[in-house]
Amino acid sequence: MIVFGQTTDGRDVHALTLSAGDLTVRLLNWGAVLHSVRLAGVDYDLTLSSDNVTDYEDRLSYHGSLIGPVVNRLTQAQAEIAGRTYHFEANLNGTHSLHCGACGTHLKLWEIVDHGPAHATLAIDLPDGEGGYPGNRRVTARFEVEAPATLRMTIDGVTDAPSIMNFANHGYWNLDGSDTWEGHSLRIAADRVLPTDDLFIPTGEIRDVTGTPYDLRDGRVLAIDEPPIDNCFVLSDNIAPLREVLWLTGASGIRLAMATIAQGMHVFDGRHDYSPNFSRYRALAFEAENWPDAPNHAGFPSIEIGPDNPYHQLTEWRFSKP
Repeated sequence: MIVFGQTTDGRDVHALTLSAGDLTVRLLNWGAVLHSVRLAGVDYDLTLSSDNVTDYEDRLSYHGSLIGPVVNRLTQAQAEIAGRTYHFEANLNGTHSLHCGACGTHLKLWEIVDHGPAHATLAIDLPDGEGGYPGNRRVTARFEVEAPATLRMTIDGVTDAPSIMNFANHGYWNLDGSDTWEGHSLRIAADRVLPTDDLFIPTGEIRDVTGTPYDLRDGRVLAIDEPPIDNCFVLSDNIAPLREVLWLTGASGIRLAMATIAQGMHVFDGRHDYSPNFSRYRALAFEAENWPDAPNHAGFPSIEIGPDNPYHQLTEWRFSKP
């Protein structure tokens, strides 16, 4: 563990390195950021990152971070929880909530609970009422690297009152070290997708992908804007046993398989220009999550938690090379 840098208010941010087999991973305790993923024999990083803490406080705050307590959007910046309507920061177009705004865990310094050669556990306490969210909550995130090249993330959350919770790692991936992700092949085991409006808010429709550009069940080589992607692909209606659901293969032959128990996989094509170092379409973002905006759509599975109903999420990234 080393000091990676300092926040703008002078707090130390630590970097933790985990390694086993062919895989070496670096985490930051700022935002629980997955900062680096290196595969033996490959001379570039597989995920986008910055060496400056200030970038993660600002323009790159969604890059590699663990976003919660509720990732993605909440329509009208509100949700009904246990029969009561709660209101949150409207940081998207002044109307909706995106990634919890300023109270999101991607903008917080996490506690380092333990750290060994191949594992680390981070934790954070979220007080009742912060950002409008009810319940005193404690969240732990455990990261483990296993040979030959697997990264496992386990997230657990408890609360003393009814609340909502939906965490996701927001890593960006380019398996070729290239200027864009063009040439990558993507396959997703999803027969449905959640359409969105112009602000990428789910409309409430659950659409069959058959005959649409979002049918990636057989996999295909991706092309920019064919189609534009900022959608959640439906994996299941309920939490499921751990299973592989997404496969990304670079032109280099390097392969990422993602396994999760989550109900959805949000895919974003990286169309924004975040900085001179990260051009448009540089990498693809994958967010294993439960369905976004769930409290505002009667047909979506609930993301409510309570004292007797804790939160649990498990996701793995499995890497291989030719």
